[in-house]
Amino acid sequence: MGSILDVRGLYLHFNTRSGVVKAVDGVSITVGRGETLALIGESGCGKSSLARALIRLLPRNIHAFKGQVILDGEDVMTYDERRFREEVRWLKISMVMQAAQSSLNPVIKVGDQVAEPLTVKKGMDKRAAMDEAVKALTLVGIPQEFAERYPFELSGGMRQRAVIAMALITRPQIVILDEPTSALDVLTQTSIMNMLKEIKGRMGLTYIFITHDVATSSELADKVAVMYAGQVVEVSPADKFYPNPLHPYSAKLMATVPTLRADKKLEFIPGTTPSLIDPPKGCRFAERCHFKMDICVEEPPTFNVDGDRLVKCWIYGREHGA
Repeated sequence: MGSILDVRGLYLHFNTRSGVVKAVDGVSITVGRGETLALIGESGCGKSSLARALIRLLPRNIHAFKGQVILDGEDVMTYDERRFREEVRWLKISMVMQAAQSSLNPVIKVGDQVAEPLTVKKGMDKRAAMDEAVKALTLVGIPQEFAERYPFELSGGMRQRAVIAMALITRPQIVILDEPTSALDVLTQTSIMNMLKEIKGRMGLTYIFITHDVATSSELADKVAVMYAGQVVEVSPADKFYPNPLHPYSAKLMATVPTLRADKKLEFIPGTTPSLIDPPKGCRFAERCHFKMDICVEEPPTFNVDGDRLVKCWIYGREHGA
């Protein structure tokens, strides 16, 4: 299959009044072409910051932004802002933001908003762009006449579909889905997830699916990356991860998810997530981990387990008797 995205040692730190927030702190992940990578973890672990780093939608209070983002063989981190905007953002990588209502302008018709990337990015005339917008809206299940309506005239599920249409309109290689169903009811969530599966197969897309909902992630994932306190602590194929997570944090995360077919006692993760302003030395999960060892005061490297699973935990370090 080959990789389409290779992120190596990516850092994104923010200046705040309280100190420097290490939102993304040395993240490395690889995404295969046509693959869905589910990025999961508790709220505040840096998932959305990683997404914004990849598409380079950054605030002004940047303290550090460095690393490699190799897209289709080219390190786009070497591009200046103008080149990245003209060649990458929304053309090769697009993004579905959290909260569709906030992503849509309330005083502009839905069709015009979906068509806008084509007029801005590709210089297409407005009529041709509107024709493409209608096709994109139809693709995501919105009838043609809704192109002439305003966002407040659409239901929450239809607004979410419109935002997805906006992300697909330029036919990008990678679509980042940042909590695309978090504000929707269960039935609408299921409908949106089924639509995303169908579109992925039809268009050959690559997804990065960001969520804190572990159960929902299993619907789309080919591979799972677990993020904790600004770092990726496990990357595993989905068919191996869900039945047998390796990192202690991943295992606890899965133990909090109820199941329909098995009678299991639900667990919780003790303690609280560490501050990203002053994260703990060594393993960042150590204070909440019942496997804590003396060596956990040192930061663990990433160990390769079974050839296709990466785990950032001393348990898997052979030189320490694991």
